[in-house]
Amino acid sequence: MTGTGPAAQHIDTTRPHPARVYDWFLGGKDNYPVDEQLGRSITAIDQGAARAARANRAFMHRATRALTEEGIHQFLDIGTGIPTEPNLHQIDQSATPGARVVYVDNDPIVLAHAGALLRGTPEGVTEYVQADARDPRAILEQAAHVLDFGRPVALSLIALLHFVADEDGAHELVSTLVDALAPGSFLVLSTMTGDFEPENVEKGIAAYAADGVTLVARSRDEVAAFFRGLHLLEPGVVPVDTWRHEVPDGAGPVSLYGAVGRKP
Repeated sequence: MTGTGPAAQHIDTTRPHPARVYDWFLGGKDNYPVDEQLGRSITAIDQGAARAARANRAFMHRATRALTEEGIHQFLDIGTGIPTEPNLHQIDQSATPGARVVYVDNDPIVLAHAGALLRGTPEGVTEYVQADARDPRAILEQAAHVLDFGRPVALSLIALLHFVADEDGAHELVSTLVDALAPGSFLVLSTMTGDFEPENVEKGIAAYAADGVTLVARSRDEVAAFFRGLHLLEPGVVPVDTWRHEVPDGAGPVSLYGAVGRKP
């Protein structure tokens, strides 16, 4: 393994972790009873929670393919989560074997699975950095060992920002990262909203809060604000299941907005 960052920390199995709960929603096996318990509590409130997780993952796949077609072959994926195939690097490197991908997360269980993340093509580079998303300058410093920030990079913040409140620096986090990118780079972002099912979302936020996890729901305009100064790709800020998806499942919008913006 060639990942960088501090050594793995103790994995606390007495409290749920967002990455493991998300893994449970996706049908993964890298979670614990406490994560399943919270997942089931959320599902009891919102039966579409697992569908939303799958739709969010599918959005990442489509956005990655779209940017690969735009000629982007460097990706910085922050808030990686537990590996679920196909991973971002598998999509990008299948089209461009020499693509370079850096994954970033601060969850020790993700570090434990970093070996799976790092199985890229011989021609490309797939790296893992253990760092906190709230320290973007440290992320940029470590990612610069792999990525050339003088050339376009796709910055991927998938299902990350609803864990960072505005007062905790969400906009500063995004602007610091985007400012470091070359013209022609892209921001790919998805985050939770209460625009469609406000009551269910509020109950879900309360369930997470009871287990010590803070969540923030944002309106469409609040999500669009993260793209200020960028050119949004069509169709703009939309529910993740409809972003360039020709055949939505017809079950109604999921409570996650997604969008892709280009830095001029």
